[in-house]
Amino acid sequence: MTAVSLARRGVQVELIDRWEPGHARATSSDYNRVIRAIHGKDHFYTRWAREARLRWLELEQETGQKLYYECGALILATEGHCAWEDNTCATFDALGVPYHTYRPDDVKTFFPQFDPKGIKYAIHEPEAGMIMAHRALITAVALLKRLGGTIRRGHVTTDSAERPCLDGKPLEADLVVVATGPWMADMFPRTVKPISVVAGVNVLYHSTPDGSELFDQSRMPCWIDHGKGSFGLPSVEGSGVKAAVVIPDQIDLDNDERLIRQKMISRTRQYIDHRLPGLKGQRVVDSKFNQIIITPDTHFILDFHPEHKNVLLAGGCSGHLLKHGPVFGEFAAGVGLRDFGTPDRFKLGPRKKLSPNESPSGR
Repeated sequence: MTAVSLARRGVQVELIDRWEPGHARATSSDYNRVIRAIHGKDHFYTRWAREARLRWLELEQETGQKLYYECGALILATEGHCAWEDNTCATFDALGVPYHTYRPDDVKTFFPQFDPKGIKYAIHEPEAGMIMAHRALITAVALLKRLGGTIRRGHVTTDSAERPCLDGKPLEADLVVVATGPWMADMFPRTVKPISVVAGVNVLYHSTPDGSELFDQSRMPCWIDHGKGSFGLPSVEGSGVKAAVVIPDQIDLDNDERLIRQKMISRTRQYIDHRLPGLKGQRVVDSKFNQIIITPDTHFILDFHPEHKNVLLAGGCSGHLLKHGPVFGEFAAGVGLRDFGTPDRFKLGPRKKLSPNESPSGR
């Protein structure tokens, strides 16, 4: 989206990708991603998410592509693990974000897909939902071309001075934006690697009961269950119900095959049986192995390289950047063109790990 934002401003943009844009290894190439304003006590990201929702809707209108399903999001506040959710309610009250809270018995009534065992309460954000992630990537690439941008296939590396290079030669441009997701850590071993961890996340898609619409996006919200380290999305366009138990795996980005870890199938099924009993016995119909780059404070990275003033590093998704895509891209374009600086939260340099209570992602 940074490339699109730059092109909208009349900048000559060339997008260089190692593989075909939207390729299966990309962090955001899965079918869908949750979009929600829920960010604990962090007003900054909450405002960004609210603005991003509107931008996604505008992008739908501009391109004629279905990119967003507003099915809502249900945040399950587990007993003994409610600080992030409590902070979210206070933030929503302060910023005027619509939401409802439900007691466990009410969860059973209004969201019959979920067993509320172990939940203290739940937050429902009605103006949340899912972005069709892979479609959004392809749509953005097509829009970039329409705006006059070009696409080039190539493997960008860095030299010993951390200068971006293509075919062994430093890239020459007024502005070089590096947005290589988890590959950024190895590309910049001095500046990015010390403040990031690359992890793989196993995701399973489950079939839904015969003849039932209960688990479709028209009837079921996305959900986050931090107390169980889990999240998921309802079935959409026949995908099946997406569920993940987040136990980050190590991954060799260039050499590992993107196959689900067998142990995670049984772990995820245990979670499904516990939280979504109506899916008990349903089969896994698809799977994805996603990789993400996580910063200690789960804030993004958006800063110029300290030694190369035309090189802007953009990423550090920490599992919650895609939903902000249109806003982040426009902001990154502004930073790249020197309209304004970057906030401290996005700057390179030492970072400290935040508790789930303090973290904007709840991790």
